[in-house]
Amino acid sequence: MVSSDQQLVAILAILEERRAALVTNGNPKTAHLVSVAALDIRMKLSGIGEDELIALCDAMIPSELKAEGLRGGRSAPRRQALLRLVSSK
Repeated sequence: MVSSDQQLVAILAILEERRAALVTNGNPKTAHLVSVAALDIRMKLSGIGEDELIALCDAMIPSELKAEGLRGGRSAPRRQALLRLVSSK
């Protein structure tokens, strides 16, 4: 029997192949969506939660941009997610 992680690794490989084909065929927006799905699988395989990803992204923002987003000592309001992937379990 194939483990759940092994299935996810196989799906990830297929997604990467399809993403590359989409880029080659001039479908960058669809390729980006497939990349988001692949990222979601990589996060599951690595045990990385959404909060950890947000913290990483926040840490990577240059300090100059952070300073521009500050108003009265408070950070700028968090933007709403544009796309949320959900599983069909």
